[in-house]
This record gives sequence, C-alpha cells and structure tokens, in this order.
Amino acid sequence: MTLYDDILNQARRLTPDEQLRLIAFLSEQARLAKTQKSAAPKSWRDLRGAATYPIVAEDAQEWVSTSRYEDDIHRSSSS
Repeated sequence: MTLYDDILNQARRLTPDEQLRLIAFLSEQARLAKTQKSAAPKSWRDLRGAATYPIVAEDAQEWVSTSRYEDDIHRSSSS
C-alpha cells in the first residue's frame, strides 16, 4: 500500500467537517507550492542547451557584422 492509499483510507474515516478542513488545507498547500514555483527566479543556466546552434541560421558574428553595416548605412543616409 502506498502512502497515498493510506491517506485516502484515513481521509474516508474523517467526519465531513474534517474532510472539508483537509481539502482546504491541501488546496492551500498546492496553491502556495504552485505560486512559489512559478515565482522562482530563472537562471540563465536553466536555458543552456535549449536552442540549437545557430538559432536563426546565422552565426552570431555574422549577425553583429551585418547589423553594424546596416546601421552605418542608415546613419550615413540620415546625415
């Protein structure tokens, strides 16, 4: 018998008022656990390996060079 089954058997023996108190307690515990989990700050290390390389089919250095070149053209045409 698992712990869950044992708790279920014990919960069945509670009075209706005690069952309601248990439900309220368990729902509050679950709500708090979910809130704390979603509010936990994420670390950049958690994202490591999540995307394949290169992410947009372009090398990072190529992207930087292209962006700088486009910015230079934009600046020179604006002046």
